[in-house]
Amino acid sequence: MALVEVQVPDIGDFDEVTVIELMVKVGDTVKAEQSLITVESDKASMEIPSSTAGIVKEMRVALGDKVKQGSIVLVVEAAGAAAAPAAAPVAAAAPAPVAAPVAAAAPAASGPLQVHVPNIGDFKDVVVIEVMVKPGDTIKVEQSLITVESDKASMEIPSSHAGVLKELKVKVGDTVNIGDLLAILEGTVAVAAPVAAAVAAAPAASVAVASVPAAAPATVAAVVAAVTAPAHTPGGTTLGLPHASPSVRKFARELGVPLAEVKGSGLKGRITEADVQAFTQAVMSGAAQTKAQAAKAPAASGGGGSELGLIPWPKVDFAKFGPIERKEMGRIKKISGANLLRNAIMIPAVTNHDDADITDLEAFRVSTNKENEKSGVKVTMLAFLIKACVAALKKYPEFNSSLDGDAIVYKNYWHIGFAADTPNGLMVPVIRDCDKKGVLQISQEMGELAKKARDGKLSPAEMSGATFTISSLGGIGGKYFTPIINAPEVAILGVCKSTMEPVWDGKQFVPRLMLPLSLTWDHRVIDGAAAARFNAFLGQILSDFRRVLL
Repeated sequence: MALVEVQVPDIGDFDEVTVIELMVKVGDTVKAEQSLITVESDKASMEIPSSTAGIVKEMRVALGDKVKQGSIVLVVEAAGAAAAPAAAPVAAAAPAPVAAPVAAAAPAASGPLQVHVPNIGDFKDVVVIEVMVKPGDTIKVEQSLITVESDKASMEIPSSHAGVLKELKVKVGDTVNIGDLLAILEGTVAVAAPVAAAVAAAPAASVAVASVPAAAPATVAAVVAAVTAPAHTPGGTTLGLPHASPSVRKFARELGVPLAEVKGSGLKGRITEADVQAFTQAVMSGAAQTKAQAAKAPAASGGGGSELGLIPWPKVDFAKFGPIERKEMGRIKKISGANLLRNAIMIPAVTNHDDADITDLEAFRVSTNKENEKSGVKVTMLAFLIKACVAALKKYPEFNSSLDGDAIVYKNYWHIGFAADTPNGLMVPVIRDCDKKGVLQISQEMGELAKKARDGKLSPAEMSGATFTISSLGGIGGKYFTPIINAPEVAILGVCKSTMEPVWDGKQFVPRLMLPLSLTWDHRVIDGAAAARFNAFLGQILSDFRRVLL
């Protein structure tokens, strides 16, 4: 076993570049050609590959360090032979026809001008990952047109001419090679001057980096790009291009992660592989949303949740406090949960609490069930509530409406939804045309729909179209609660378990069966006085059901 120092190869005609990413650590097993670090100049970023396979024994650089040709990156315990000999110098060729700082203006040219991909090194088929201009734009000499990427480097391709962009010949995802037509410009322009004297005077090999190992052609391309590409701000973004190495961008593409939405924790805000993984975990756990997810979420009338500026959901490792058990939410709870959250946040809801005397109505319900015992239909208090609510909705039609932008839609039909507790979560079946049905028919349909809900057989049609909803806790208990409005409805009635209470009749306290009512309403459509009247009227009907006939 031999210890081999892996050095920075010839990285072109500039002195020092900054280490912005460490891609390995002590103890890692690396392969020949595997990327070790990412470095960046003011014009390009590139990954430095290993020339030797083995185990990393010592790191000689840290984030933020400056390195140059010959700097030792790390020490590897090589498993076999030492580093492969450097590739033969690139065959002498004319200096790359690239845009460099203009020394003197060349003769003017007029008419359509073609912009081609310059010499970007000894490799083919680089991918266009960003288009930075559009037809109609006025282009300057050296202005970046597109960004391309190999598996180890990314670079910006500048324009060799100035003028108005008439036609763009490439799009994101295309692959390009040296000489490919990028764009057509129009106008009387000055062609870019030859490469600056310092570059032009150098042998071709100094641009193509002859001493780079043959196994790392992408590094050659990156160095050539450092000469060809215009300056940009390291650590920033170039017209939306995320500040990340090619390998990280490739990793994000494989996971389907929108890299522009990931916050970088690396040097100068650079996005690392760990940042991509953390973002993915946050989205999968529901602690974060992508912009695409947020756009698909239904927005309530009056604005979207993104405008609220909510702080992120807290991330807690519950296991450190004691034993836990994790269970994934069911599909129904996920769907209803998202709707409840939207409704609770977006609707300015107010709840009125009241009591209704149902002593006589309960006696009538019991006697009705005895008389219809053979029919198999059991009348519940909820069926009477539905009929009572229809009467109240007809008297106060704003409770049977919906918001549509700046308009209120008043509905001339009365479909009542009722919240059903099922093993899979909360569901809301809808009984249609309750104004045309009697208590017995409503009770029968309610029983059938509740059974379908428990069996998971409700169709979407049987859960849509409600104009008003009743949420009943039945005989479970409790006194009052605040039900959440089921948008696009504007009100919901919550009822709890009725209790026998002493009620003053003017002469004495008498036992009466009282039903707690909780009416939640949308303050954009309904005011407090109307809500109080609705509750009072509903209580009157329930105390004397003959009022339904009026």
